[in-house]
Amino acid sequence: MLLDLLFPTRSLTGREGEWVTMEELSALHVEPVILRTHRLRSMGLHALDRVVAAGSYDDLPLLRPAIHTFKYRRIGLFAQPLGLLMSEASHRGWTDMPPVLCPVPLHWTRRFQRGFNQADLLARAIAGDRQCSVVPLLRRTRSTGHQAWRAREERFRAIEGSFTIRSSATVPSSVVLVDDLLTTGATMDACAAALKKAGATRVEGLVLALG
Repeated sequence: MLLDLLFPTRSLTGREGEWVTMEELSALHVEPVILRTHRLRSMGLHALDRVVAAGSYDDLPLLRPAIHTFKYRRIGLFAQPLGLLMSEASHRGWTDMPPVLCPVPLHWTRRFQRGFNQADLLARAIAGDRQCSVVPLLRRTRSTGHQAWRAREERFRAIEGSFTIRSSATVPSSVVLVDDLLTTGATMDACAAALKKAGATRVEGLVLALG
């Protein structure tokens, strides 16, 4: 009872008593956005070849509270419906999707605090629908803190050199990186750079939302 008073269960639109309503789930549809190479280069992203998003915060306002609830209220059950949105977007983004999904890794300290890596849960939901393999190719070597509070240039400086290939990993020629959100793209591009340095020739991204 005390926990309910201190931390009430509220839906994405603030309704008490449940994390998500049927109306909210039906509003979480897919409006894919595809960022191709020339657009990514204009954003200062030099390693990613393409990014497919299930939608954007501007077009689908409920994506923001959905991601916030998933990550910061630690509601791991959200991974399945959100991952299926990403899977639907992937059908529109690829006629022949690469078979290897690589979740963007968290530093172990962040994963310990949160209890899970949201990218890993989303990737597994997608893989179950698309019959892909989830392969953790990357390791995050240092914590960069909360990127959300940093300016664009600071994000790129902070994340540079933060990822390396796992010692046991064999990097395929084509990889799809999976994460919940792409804002500046600094984190995902740093992952793509590490993969290409290790031998990948094409690295694309699949995200739930563009922020």
